[in-house]
Amino acid sequence: MSTADFAYSDTEEALRDSVRKLLTDRCPPAAVTSVYDGAPHDFSPLWTELARDLGVAGLLVPEELGGAGAGAREAAVVMEEIGRAVAPVPFLTSAVLATVALLRAGDTSLVRELAEGNRTAALTVPLSTTPGAVSAQVLVVDGMLTGVVTSVAGALEADLLVVPAHGPDGLELHVVDRDAAGITVTAVPSLDMTRPLADLSFAAVPSVRVGTNGAEAVAEAIRCGAVLLASEQYGLARWCFETTLAYVKQRKQFGRAIGSYQAIKHRLADLYLELGSAASVARYAADTYARGDADTDIALALAQSYCSDIAVHMAEECIQLHGGIGMTWEYPAHLYLKRAKSDQLTFGTGYRHRANLADLIDLPAA
Repeated sequence: MSTADFAYSDTEEALRDSVRKLLTDRCPPAAVTSVYDGAPHDFSPLWTELARDLGVAGLLVPEELGGAGAGAREAAVVMEEIGRAVAPVPFLTSAVLATVALLRAGDTSLVRELAEGNRTAALTVPLSTTPGAVSAQVLVVDGMLTGVVTSVAGALEADLLVVPAHGPDGLELHVVDRDAAGITVTAVPSLDMTRPLADLSFAAVPSVRVGTNGAEAVAEAIRCGAVLLASEQYGLARWCFETTLAYVKQRKQFGRAIGSYQAIKHRLADLYLELGSAASVARYAADTYARGDADTDIALALAQSYCSDIAVHMAEECIQLHGGIGMTWEYPAHLYLKRAKSDQLTFGTGYRHRANLADLIDLPAA
């Protein structure tokens, strides 16, 4: 196995610059806040630019299938920037989860469409599904899909649904149009409306089966998603830290910048150390996955058990150190806390990942 590489390449930095510039121009905080209002901003043009113009939809897709032929390291850079902007785009749900599942199942035509940005897809598993704990609530009965799946991310805006279902051969992977007869998609209240959830009901829905290794395909998709989610959490935490640091340097109390007070300095120093550690474990997880390293599962568990909690802590400190303005609807800090809290439950809690890490490294129970 090759050694870990924590440095960003010139290509990865160029990708970051392009994604950050586009998100800065097309996804300002005021537009993101509108998703909590009655008439939210339409972000589909933003996804079109990201997917087609920058090619992020095909980062994990081989070149022969119309993708960029990149890997988890490049996808992690995109996730960092999505976290930094709290962007309401289906990169995780379509370009990662659904795409990886279809690739592992051996699909070529649908993956090509997703890579080109012509369509989007959602993998119909609860967003809280933990790596290694994949199951299916949908059954294949007389060749039709029947069942209910709750708390699915990306289903509201997806063109296609990639459905794990129990069939004659065990867990199978099926694809169906989201608007097909017999499918009911019901939006559910969620803390983070920038990544909305929906409950899906299938009532004798005809579908197309993809490949023969459905269980392996879905498991790998969740595994990849969990690896990359740590980078989103790091990007989110970094925005919170940098924004808070800039604020305490210019906000004055009693004639002094509040950042000059020792109590504030100590809190920021602790946050800085947490941020550096989050950067390391998130980058390590993405790098090990990209190289197919044997330590990938350990790196995943470490990154998720650490980054999920750090992102929440950083967002909480951002709001508190901003004082009154941090509590307002107009200031974007609440967007980051909501995404951080949602991410904390995505693909399993930190507790679940710490327990998994203990098993992976043979750490005896206390």
